[in-house]
Amino acid sequence: MSRSRTRRPSVRTAGVVAAATAVLTLVVPATAAQAATAPAPSPVTQPAANSWAPGGNAAIQGIDYGTWQRDVASVIDVARPYVEKRITQAPAGEKPAIVLDIDNSSLETDFHYFWTFPTPAIAKVRDLVQYADSRGVAIFFVTARPGIIYSLTKYNLTAVGYPVTGLYVRDLPDLFGEVSAYKTGKRAEIEARGYTIIANIGNNESDLAGGHAERTFKLPDYGGKLS
Repeated sequence: MSRSRTRRPSVRTAGVVAAATAVLTLVVPATAAQAATAPAPSPVTQPAANSWAPGGNAAIQGIDYGTWQRDVASVIDVARPYVEKRITQAPAGEKPAIVLDIDNSSLETDFHYFWTFPTPAIAKVRDLVQYADSRGVAIFFVTARPGIIYSLTKYNLTAVGYPVTGLYVRDLPDLFGEVSAYKTGKRAEIEARGYTIIANIGNNESDLAGGHAERTFKLPDYGGKLS
């Protein structure tokens, strides 16, 4: 049985929230009407693997960026053919969906300082998601991030090229419960909306525990060193 745990706010998370609060009105349209007319953000160019030195929590933990990228690729290289085949086998009327965690599962969060905005996408994951989206698969993100940075998080995802069918963040009551229970509940909500979750992608046990997905794909967290 997978081990569930409650994630406590870290110094990095607190910094993200503080920085996000300060810049929220600068980078995110103030109203829904403005958002509707705002130009779509241009995808962020990924840095070349040898052109920069990673910062943030990964550097503190001594995690090599190139090694991490290769470890991520080994998982996505298994997930990609499964998703491709599963899409072709979808019965008529089915609403397939993919659910993803965000930090170090969709975005390179711990490999950049918290003030980096937008945080770059994990290229292999983004490519898989864009492919699935182009074949009609719904894309949901279920994150332990607090609701105060919902708009900033959604903007970041779309700015770096992710399609977003839905984004679930933790409201105040959720912050006091187990992350695994919260994420399991959100996947159940997605299923209740008529979707079939064909794949669930995350880098922590709490992202994947609890079922409500046909298959799970765990990206590396190196024993909890990556958030």
